[in-house]
Amino acid sequence: MSNAQLVAQIDNAIGAHGLWKMQLRSAIRSGRSDMTVPQASGDCNCKFGQWLHDPAFDPSHRSTVPHTVIGRVHADFHREAGKVLQLALGGSGAAANAALEGPFTEVSEKLVRALLKWKSELRIAA
Repeated sequence: MSNAQLVAQIDNAIGAHGLWKMQLRSAIRSGRSDMTVPQASGDCNCKFGQWLHDPAFDPSHRSTVPHTVIGRVHADFHREAGKVLQLALGGSGAAANAALEGPFTEVSEKLVRALLKWKSELRIAA
């Protein structure tokens, strides 16, 4: 996989994961979601996670520090999303909102920073 293809996947991931906050806010407001807590919690349940964990992922990129760090932070992101959704679906709107604005937002920002750093490193290496 070329660096340009990796950059495109990273751009897609940033956009897709940005939508999570809106979906979680909607679940907090309505108490409903099209997604289950296990789906939200699993880092292999989104397209980016499936791509990141794909056994066919280029081994030369899989063994890098950015891939390892992003894999860990991406899993943390989904774990926090699952917590928010569980609270929202359980009727604990205030607690869900606090989790959304606290730990979820922190890990979301960390994921975006890690993705942008990886993207920058790929562009320099190209």
